[in-house]
Amino acid sequence: MTDKIIAACDGASKGNPGPAAWAWVIGTEGGEVTHWEAGPLGTATNNVAELTALLRLLERIDPGTAAEVRMDSQYAMKAVTTWLPGWRRKGWKTSAGTPVANKELVVRIDELLTDRRVEFVYTPAHQVDGDPLNDAADRAASHSARSQQPAGSAAGSPLPPPEPGSTRPATASRPRKTAGTAASTGASHPARAGSRSGATAPSLKARFPGRCRCGQSYAKGETITKNADGWGHPACAEAAS
Repeated sequence: MTDKIIAACDGASKGNPGPAAWAWVIGTEGGEVTHWEAGPLGTATNNVAELTALLRLLERIDPGTAAEVRMDSQYAMKAVTTWLPGWRRKGWKTSAGTPVANKELVVRIDELLTDRRVEFVYTPAHQVDGDPLNDAADRAASHSARSQQPAGSAAGSPLPPPEPGSTRPATASRPRKTAGTAASTGASHPARAGSRSGATAPSLKARFPGRCRCGQSYAKGETITKNADGWGHPACAEAAS
């Protein structure tokens, strides 16, 4: 019996929005992939692809088995480990009273996390000494986004090679843990996500209040960062894949 499943998930959108796909991989502590799956989403955003990847992974994992889930998406990490409890308490509304973005995906993920032992781990993307499982999920999602075809180990598909210009980890590297275990009661998921290291997007102090792409507001004087949709919380800024 497996004590804990080691997995990674990732999403890709070639245009944000653009041709998109999700992918998950399950493997060993040393970075060897044992099972994987990827699927197309048509036209979608990075955020939808990232959340769908996590959703598909949680559907695949036995609810009674503990899991370590590695992700490079700050948005998905924040959604399930920081913002989700507040959204649930407010009836799936943001602090500004607006509907939560991608509500159907978030609600379903919340249901799947109930009474489960899931530890979320942030793994910086595209690092030479990065995590091999995250790299494999990234490659699978990118390939499926471009081909708009499903693939996976169950179908006998080989993992796609790195895309031109990408950086693939040469050796296995332990990812940096920035989130704890999700609550087993389902009442909350008090894991905390860390910040993206090495972010290069421009940041400044907001001159006026506004609303981030995640649906939550930011105040005047708060630090905000440029993202694909405008300006918002630094943790929500994602570079287009």
